[in-house]
Amino acid sequence: MASDSSSSSSSSAVPSPSSAIDFLSLCHRLKSTKRAGWVKRDIKGPESIADHMYRMGLMALIASDTPGVNRDKCIKMAIVHDIAEAIVGDITPSDGIPKLEKSRREKEALDQMCKLLGGGPRAEEIHELWMEYEENSTNEAKVVKDFDKIEMILQALEYEKEQDKDLEEFFQSTAGKFQTDLGKAWASEIASRRKKQD
Repeated sequence: MASDSSSSSSSSAVPSPSSAIDFLSLCHRLKSTKRAGWVKRDIKGPESIADHMYRMGLMALIASDTPGVNRDKCIKMAIVHDIAEAIVGDITPSDGIPKLEKSRREKEALDQMCKLLGGGPRAEEIHELWMEYEENSTNEAKVVKDFDKIEMILQALEYEKEQDKDLEEFFQSTAGKFQTDLGKAWASEIASRRKKQD
C-alpha cells in the first residue's frame, strides 16, 4: 500500500536504523513493566505488558476465520494496543485516573513514539491501528478488545491455580462485556475450567 507522501522521499518510506533502534529501545519498557493489576494483588513474578500483548498476538494468530474480520490486522493490533504504556505505564481503573485523561496521556505517548520512529508509513500504520482499537471502531477492534479481556482472565485462572489466590474481581470485571461470539466462547471455556478447578 503506497503512500503519496512517502513517494517524494525514499528515506521516509521506512524508519532509519537509528530511529528504529530508538523506538525498539523505548519498547523495552513493555518487557520490563509488570502489569499493575497483578502487582497490586501481590502475584509472584507477574507478567509484563509485553507478555500480555504477545499472548494476545497468538490468540489472533490461532483464532478461527470470522467473516468481515481481517486476522492479520488483528495480530498487528494486538501487538500495538498497549504500546503507549512504554511511556505512561499500566494505568488501571483503581488508579483513579478518569478514562478521558488516561486516553489523552496514552495518545500523547503514542504520538511521541510515532515521531521517534520517524513518521512515515510504519508509524502511520501503528497510529491507525492503535486509534482503531482505542475507539473500538471496527470488527477487528472488537475482536482484539475481547482478546484483551480473555488474556487477562486466562492469566487470572493460571495465577489462581499456581499461587492459590482468589482473583474473582478480574472475572467480575469482564462479565457480560464480550462483544464477539469468539470472545464469548473462549470466556465460557475459561469459566468452565475455573469451575472444575474449585
